[in-house]
Amino acid sequence: MTTIELAEPGSMHALILDQLDEDQAQDIVSIPLAGKSSMADHMVIASGRSTRQVAAMAQKLAERLKREGHGSSRIEGLPAADWVLIDAGDVVIHLFRPEVRSFYNLERMWGFGEDAPATAGGQG
Repeated sequence: MTTIELAEPGSMHALILDQLDEDQAQDIVSIPLAGKSSMADHMVIASGRSTRQVAAMAQKLAERLKREGHGSSRIEGLPAADWVLIDAGDVVIHLFRPEVRSFYNLERMWGFGEDAPATAGGQG
């Protein structure tokens, strides 16, 4: 599992990363948003091998978050399952098929990933 930062044990963030790892998500990346955006504390991006896997990961993650007491998450994009967005409050999760993920390249937009400029995010 690749993450930009370590998740605090027992946090919703850690639960999300654990569930995605358990569901065999690929290329899991966690981007800290504190100080960059007021929409959430973390953005998690991961890939599934097919639309079926992306949809299953999204549904299982939303069910686990609810079961663990984190309330109901908003889910967008489930019918097509090329790109599913899960808004869990403090953590926003993007699940993609690999081709769709490379097209939108959210990691680069937020200043992370191999193709990001060296000065992005204060690094350099």
